[in-house]
Amino acid sequence: MTASEVRALFAVASRPEVVSLAGGMPNLAALPLDSLSGEVASIISKDGLVALQYGSAHGLPELRDQICEVMALEGVTGHPDDVVVTVGSQMGLDMVTRIFCDPGDVVIAEGPSYVGALGTFAAYQADVVHVAMDDEGLVPDALREALRAAESAGRRVKFLYTIPNFHNPAGVTLAVPRRAEVLDICRQHNVLVVEDNPYGLLGFDGQTYPALRSMDPDNVVYLGSFSKTFAAGLRVGWVLAPHAVREKLMLAAESATLCPPTLNQMIVSRYLATHDWKGQIKSFQSAYRDRRDAMIAGLEQHMPPDCSWTVPAGGFFVWMTVPEGVDTKAMLPRAVTARVAYVSGTGFYADGFGSRQMRLSFCYPTPERIQEGVRRLAAVLAAELELSRTFGPIHQRPVSGPQVPGPDIA
Repeated sequence: MTASEVRALFAVASRPEVVSLAGGMPNLAALPLDSLSGEVASIISKDGLVALQYGSAHGLPELRDQICEVMALEGVTGHPDDVVVTVGSQMGLDMVTRIFCDPGDVVIAEGPSYVGALGTFAAYQADVVHVAMDDEGLVPDALREALRAAESAGRRVKFLYTIPNFHNPAGVTLAVPRRAEVLDICRQHNVLVVEDNPYGLLGFDGQTYPALRSMDPDNVVYLGSFSKTFAAGLRVGWVLAPHAVREKLMLAAESATLCPPTLNQMIVSRYLATHDWKGQIKSFQSAYRDRRDAMIAGLEQHMPPDCSWTVPAGGFFVWMTVPEGVDTKAMLPRAVTARVAYVSGTGFYADGFGSRQMRLSFCYPTPERIQEGVRRLAAVLAAELELSRTFGPIHQRPVSGPQVPGPDIA
């Protein structure tokens, strides 16, 4: 097991003087905290003997019903019995990997891919094979080639892990015509699809895309979460799986946590029952759209030539590529000295790639802080390019100027 590069940044990125474009923390300022506090008090006073007691590993029945209503917005027609409530969707991903993967098995994932997923796959000693993406998401021909190569080498591919909507970290969305093609390729090769969809309802134009699960219920395990559309700190997610897989998931959940927190589930369920959660999602869409626009405007105004970036239609992240001669991981201490933080691209690959990329998160800071952070980052990058032209890549040049230690990863 290795430390997450995102988690390792929290210690420095949380300093008030640092503009953090690193962690993907939701902005919760728009939540109705006053009414929520009353609902939580009511749950404890009226139903505390249930809320504070052990519960089922399956999850509260009423919440599983409501989860099916949420998924229906993206065309999923799941049955509540096939929903397993988890402590965040990360727990669901861990359980799926534990059930399916033996050491040495292959997991196909986009390159780049979610850093938390890569850590899970590594912990279970699965080998990750990345497939390329472009502006329309995962490239089907690259998926075909990766599967053929694995089969020719006698490797067992257990599943494709994909984030089809507003990808973390790349920000792109899998084009709708490609979705059916990707599913067809996986069926032909007898490979399960694990669809991770925490951002699907956060499209900035209000558009939702058909979930992969809605197009192939028998071969897709769907991971969902309330962390991005309600409250990350409650740690409530879910897995929707084919019935036979659901039974294994419940066993895995019992061995991991015995049961997920009943109180947190009741809070989410009460929120869905008593609040305009769809209207709240629209508020999040608007807030994140404003922040995305501020970041893109800042990048266009300040970044040196030959930089490129994605323009996401939803979600939290922009993926930026810097010019030759810059190593974003090596540059990070200089950026922190300049009071701005990002995540270097190497954390999102299992094979050492990504040294010219970085993930920029626009979800948490205000638009004004985002633009200031981009201005600081552009100045650091311009200085780095000048040093690279003068002295060569960072690992070849003498140490000079103010230095700060890297973030503590203990």
